[in-house]
Amino acid sequence: MRRIAQLYAQYKDVIAYLIFGGLTTLVNLVVFFITATLWGWNYQLGTAIAWAVSVLFAYLTNRVWVFHSHYTSLGSLGREVVSFFSVRAATLVMDEGIMWLGVSVLLQDAMLTKLVDQVVVVLANYFFSKWFVFRKTKAAAKN
Repeated sequence: MRRIAQLYAQYKDVIAYLIFGGLTTLVNLVVFFITATLWGWNYQLGTAIAWAVSVLFAYLTNRVWVFHSHYTSLGSLGREVVSFFSVRAATLVMDEGIMWLGVSVLLQDAMLTKLVDQVVVVLANYFFSKWFVFRKTKAAAKN
């Protein structure tokens, strides 16, 4: 039992990211399904709207429960928000590119392509968030 507790302590951020990354993916898929399938909107527009809603959800959950960000100044918080959304914009480009390739070029089902797409995007988002947004620095620890 102690070994399990040690493993949990060692990987709790990864476990939390997998849980909230899964929920973020679910938000993305549900919003995409509603916009692109139920409402019949263009899959690229549905992808962009799903991205916006899921990135907002991801920021709020990642900040608190995954990366434990505790900025106390408004300026530091603002830089974190801009950094988070800027990095996620890079994965929006990936998201749209994968969707275009799958749906328009390979003529695959949009929802199936979206599922595959989300695996790539979730992994990229974790590493980008860890390396560029919520990295632990001496300056951040003082704020």
